[in-house]
Amino acid sequence: MFDVTHFMEMIPDILKAFQETIIMIGISVTVSIVVGLPLGILLFVTDKGLFWENRLIKSVFGFAVNFIRSIPYIILLVALFPLTKLLVGQTIGPIAASVSLSVAAIPFFARLVETSLREIDKGVIEASIAVGATPWMIIKDVLIPEAKSSIIQAMTVTVISLVAFSAMAGVVGGGGIGDLAIRFGYYRYDNTIMIATVAILILLVQAIQIAGDWFAKSIDKR
Repeated sequence: MFDVTHFMEMIPDILKAFQETIIMIGISVTVSIVVGLPLGILLFVTDKGLFWENRLIKSVFGFAVNFIRSIPYIILLVALFPLTKLLVGQTIGPIAASVSLSVAAIPFFARLVETSLREIDKGVIEASIAVGATPWMIIKDVLIPEAKSSIIQAMTVTVISLVAFSAMAGVVGGGGIGDLAIRFGYYRYDNTIMIATVAILILLVQAIQIAGDWFAKSIDKR
């Protein structure tokens, strides 16, 4: 079953794989926040009855988000090989895998942000409009502050989903913990590495969830 001596010998490979996983998640989370947060806000404020109501924009971006989310990640990963090759010059490795991870994370996070904003009392928004606040002021001073705790929780869910996606990226040479589990744990029937990689992923997810919950509660002043 679990060979401690073999595990100690494999620590350098495990640490390298863990570092690659962190790189993949770090890049894709950053991109998802930079692009997904504004996209989620746009989906909300262009909805019916809101101050930037626009059926065309809502429909176009809503369709694009749903289209990408409907594609299983492993298929999206392969389908984006040409784009990955164009952007980073290769289709293997953690940097290359970050392209498809980012594309998958953006619509996922955007929908969660939209859902978080829907939880805000419409009366607060109407009051802001009544006192003459501009759309930008409403977004900056009302929507984001009111939903910040929920958005942090949405970010936590997104990061945890990316941990799972990054493991799948290892199947096609993306590197990381998933790649190590496939190459050693599956192809070589190495139970020690399989158990170790599963344990690392479980601990990583637990740490992310605990940190996310703590941060969300700490900034929630309601």
